[in-house]
Amino acid sequence: MTSSEQSALVVGGGVIGLASAFRLARAHFAVTLFDPTPGMGATHAAAGMVAASAEITPGEEANFRLQSGALGAWRALAEELGEVTGKELTLREVGTLLVGWDRSDRRLVDQYVDVANEFGVQPQRVRRDDAPALFEGVTGRISEGLLIAGDAWVNPDQVVELLSEANQILGVEVVNETVTSVSSAGNRAHANTITASFDRPLGLIATGVGALPAGVVSPHRNRIRPIHGITVRVCGLDRSDQPMIRSYVRGRTVYMVSRPGGYNVLGATSEERSESTVQVGELERLLRDALEIVPDLDSAAVVETRSGLRPASDDLRPFFEVLEGGRWAWSSGHFRHGVTLAPLAAREALRFAEGVE
Repeated sequence: MTSSEQSALVVGGGVIGLASAFRLARAHFAVTLFDPTPGMGATHAAAGMVAASAEITPGEEANFRLQSGALGAWRALAEELGEVTGKELTLREVGTLLVGWDRSDRRLVDQYVDVANEFGVQPQRVRRDDAPALFEGVTGRISEGLLIAGDAWVNPDQVVELLSEANQILGVEVVNETVTSVSSAGNRAHANTITASFDRPLGLIATGVGALPAGVVSPHRNRIRPIHGITVRVCGLDRSDQPMIRSYVRGRTVYMVSRPGGYNVLGATSEERSESTVQVGELERLLRDALEIVPDLDSAAVVETRSGLRPASDDLRPFFEVLEGGRWAWSSGHFRHGVTLAPLAAREALRFAEGVE
């Protein structure tokens, strides 16, 4: 594709769409991005963990191998955002402390070690007596855990802010409308909103769990189902210099990401349903489990609760699929790893765009 033809449509303004638009714009593509409210889908509710090792799950080795390159990709993206905006993206490589609340939960920690070792990850066993700072705020009934190196966090709100600012500087056009239909014809990608029609040499669909535009046909029969989750933001204990906490509590998982100033993101819930409302029961369980592990949060102030729907594929693997006609691609299925995989998904979008003739 010659420089005069380098232009693209991006449908969806979550972290995947915004990062893809940025990657294309940095490669001198003229980009038009569509989203009524950029950054307000699943990205808005995400905790921002870039934690390939802590997210290790039996049967998901392929996902782990993919995510293992995410931290390096985030470092590179942070540097590029700084070059464009003059602002620093906070990327804190603090690792994860994995603990179990009772004996049964500690057995789950041991099972995690077995799976992690199979994947080539060697978490370090740590004791409160030897490293008390790691256990700051953690209940005294927990005397040991696993320190998982190589995990980090970003603040999704800041990511959206800096990507949006960078995209504006790079000339990305943002259309705050929903794309109702797409098609490929005459070596062009066509998109329609209620008010206008657009056509460019290529386009990317990155709508998460949002309704796909009419005309999207998956050759591989990919489909997306929504996985509901919530995060609670509280202000109190400052563990920002210490590892993120992930714990099993009565067989359930709960995590805490601490940012400077005592701002903490608590999360855990994962349920297959399409409603984004916050149920009293799930909120109560999350807060109760968090307090079991970090009782110092008892006096923390609740800032807000956010909910989101994460896009999961049938096999729980992300996919990047070129659609019929060859002018549109669909990037989705990132499930709970949307923030983690955003820079890698953006690179895939650029490879697609550069390959379109």
